[in-house]
Order: sequence, then C-alpha cells, then structure tokens
Amino acid sequence: MQKLAATAVNQAKPKATPYKMTDGGGLYLLVNSKGKYWRYNYRFTGKQKTLALGVYPDISLSTARKLHHSAREQLAEGVDPSEAKKVQKITKNLATADEFEPIAREWFSQKMLNASETHQSRTSGILKNDLFPSIGTRPISKITAPEVLAVLKKIESRGVDALRAKQVAGQIFRYAVATGRIDSDPSRDLAGVLKTTVVKHHAAITEPNELAKLLVAMDGYQGTPTVRTALQLSALLFQRPGEMRKMEWTEIRWEENRWELPGKKMKLRLPHIVPLCRQARELLTELRKLTGRGRYVFPSARGASRPLSENGVRAALRTLGYDNETMTPHGFRATARTILDEVLGVRVDYIEHQQARAVIDANGRAYNRTTHLESRREMMQQWADYLDCLRGQVNA
Repeated sequence: MQKLAATAVNQAKPKATPYKMTDGGGLYLLVNSKGKYWRYNYRFTGKQKTLALGVYPDISLSTARKLHHSAREQLAEGVDPSEAKKVQKITKNLATADEFEPIAREWFSQKMLNASETHQSRTSGILKNDLFPSIGTRPISKITAPEVLAVLKKIESRGVDALRAKQVAGQIFRYAVATGRIDSDPSRDLAGVLKTTVVKHHAAITEPNELAKLLVAMDGYQGTPTVRTALQLSALLFQRPGEMRKMEWTEIRWEENRWELPGKKMKLRLPHIVPLCRQARELLTELRKLTGRGRYVFPSARGASRPLSENGVRAALRTLGYDNETMTPHGFRATARTILDEVLGVRVDYIEHQQARAVIDANGRAYNRTTHLESRREMMQQWADYLDCLRGQVNA
C-alpha cells in the first residue's frame, strides 16, 4: 500500500461525505466538513476499536506515524491503546497530589497497567480495604514506619498474611521517592517485624494409580457439562487455574489445533501457546455447542458475561471427595510436571516451557512462545494418551 505524502495531507479538502486517506497498518486521516482527524483502527480481544490520534495540522503526518507506532507497540505487549490513553488522561493532573491515596492511584494506573487481571484485582483490594482506610488521606511525606506497622498489624489481627500489603505499600513509597514526593521509603525499616508465614504448596496427586481414580471420578462428575469439561481440560492442559477459567473462544485456533493466550493474561506477561491434543479438541468441540456463542469457554453460572468463578473447579473436586489437602486446581500442574518427568521421561525444558515458566536458554534469553512447539505438541498428545491408559486400568 502506498504511503501518504505530506503534501497530499495538506491539500486534502472536504467532500460531500466524509472520506479516509489511508497510510497503512490501520492509520488513516479522516476528512470531513469540520476538519482532518488522525485515526487508528485496530482489533483488541477480537473487537474492532478506533484510537483518536489528534487533529491535523496540530498533529503532523510524521507525528501521527510516531503515535501510531507507539500504539502498535502497546498492542504487541497486550495493552489496549485506548485504555492506556484514558489512564494517562486521568492521571496527568495527579502529579501535584501529596496524599497517599491519590499517589497510590497514580502508581496503580501507571505501573499496574500490564499486570494480570488477578494481580490487579488483588492489589486493588489491598489498597481499598487495608491501606486507604488507614493512611489514604495522610500526606505521604508524613507517614512513618510505626504508622505503616500499625496498618500491617491490623491485617495480621484478622489472621491474614500482611506481607503482600507491605510489598504494595513499599512499591508506592518507592514510586513516591522516584517522583520527588518523599525522600525515603518508611516501610523498608519494617523488615523482620511481621509474622513469618509458612509457604504451603498446592496439594497434588502425583501417584499414577491415584491419578487414575481421580480421572474416572471427574468423567463421572454429575454437575454441569461446563464444570466437568473444565475439570477434564485442567488435567489435559495443566495451565494455571486463572488462565483456564478465563479461556475465550476467540483464543482457540481450530485450524492450528492450539490455544493462544495473549501476554496480558499470563503471569510473565508473554504470549503463550498451548497445543491441543485430540482429546482436548474433542472436549472443546462438544462444549462449543453449549457455550460457543459467548465470550468465555467456561462461563459463570450467574451470567455468560463472566468466566467461571475461582471456586468452580475447586468445589467440583470437593464434591468428588478431594479436599484442599489432597488435590487443588493448581495441583494439576504439579501432577503433570512430576509424571511427565519421572514416569514418561519427557525433557524438563519442554514441560517448563509448556507450563509458561521462566525458561532461559544458554545465552540467558527467555524462549519465545514457539520454541520447541512441535516437540511440545507431541508431548501434549503423549500426556493425553497416557491419561486414557490410566482410565482404562481402572475400568478394566
């Protein structure tokens, strides 16, 4: 496609009806009786969207191209350019704020934009429920270490681990330091004063005979087809529970037999590919008849506009007799990792990469999403066939 010339943009005149002058990559100049407007058409999560880049001649052709390039970079990182622009507009006047809450909101808008939905939700809850009620209206330069400690101790008094709240507060204070609001982070003096929490790993079944019993129990689950399929695919695909329950139909690439997750949904913020074995594709094909018209593969029972709740698969496991001390939704990852490695002898780096962990090559670089893709595809089919064999042992 031929690019626009600056002279053509300058000489463009309105016609009887508005018209577009395209520059490529979704960038175009909209010309109507009121003026000339730079626009960028793009798709985000399957939806057509338009970003306003400015008015000509205030925004020249070269400047419009720079803005267009920046917006495309945001898209590549899983960020919606229109939402990023709204955030920038909301926060541009916050720079003079000196109270903790507006500075925290500024930090959240600028630093949490690329975080996963789960991380954003968890952090927002800490701010609204714990930090804002206690120190939100306090000038941030006046907040002392004992004040922060009092907030954290109040959280601990509820039997809740306060370490995450301390981390969030520390990030906000350090942001305030970086932006010239305060000279030091008062939370840094609180090292070692909170209760030590024993890390408890997610319960998982890693013994093949016990896994066989679980698989047969899941196949016989008497709940909804949506939850039963979520259970079965959790075992087959072994991705993080949040990624599983928020799976969208637009992410399923039927022709390529794979599920493509955008970076914004992933813990490491990198796009991820999950090859679909024959069994997974069959399950999705059946479920598509029930939920295929909506956004989510596993919609909530309370409404198709929301995904299955965090407790959906966990509650199903409990119904089948598996409590949190025996098996958890997250435990399917440990199950697959252990058995693929110790029983089936699959290369560990294939497993790690398929679980979207931080796999680093010999040169210190993170593997991209297509690394070992064909080998991972073979691994996923091998895993599914192995699970079928386990079921056969119970039913024999």
